[in-house]
Amino acid sequence: MCNYCGCREFPLIGRLSAEHETIANAAGRLRVAARAGGDDALPALDALLALLLPHTTAEEHGLFAELRAEGSLAEAVAKLCAEHDDIHGVLGGVDRATPDWPAVLAALDRLHRHIDNEEHGLFPAAVITLPIAAWDRITPTAAPAR
Repeated sequence: MCNYCGCREFPLIGRLSAEHETIANAAGRLRVAARAGGDDALPALDALLALLLPHTTAEEHGLFAELRAEGSLAEAVAKLCAEHDDIHGVLGGVDRATPDWPAVLAALDRLHRHIDNEEHGLFPAAVITLPIAAWDRITPTAAPAR
């Protein structure tokens, strides 16, 4: 993951990047299980989907919505959303009785490239592109101290 530009200092980017690490680790476990063809593969797939679905929803309804509205990165956002749909379609559509593990492995390769594009392309560009008001709208707020 990116550590050179400082974009992780933005709380939302920091959270999404941390989620990317967790997702990448879960994808790695699925990759190992799918290659082995053992009983661990379907639970590993479910674990990855449980992480992936809320993550992409948060991206699309938060950061991506602001970038779409700003306009200059709308084409890149559309491409990333199409990749979300593709990856979710493959991983979410696995036939549990006869899984197509080669298709899953190919989707995991696309997921790896997708995360890399967000980490090293979109996130640093978003920091430069979005105005402070947009960050104020999408930045998670800390719970009040008690």
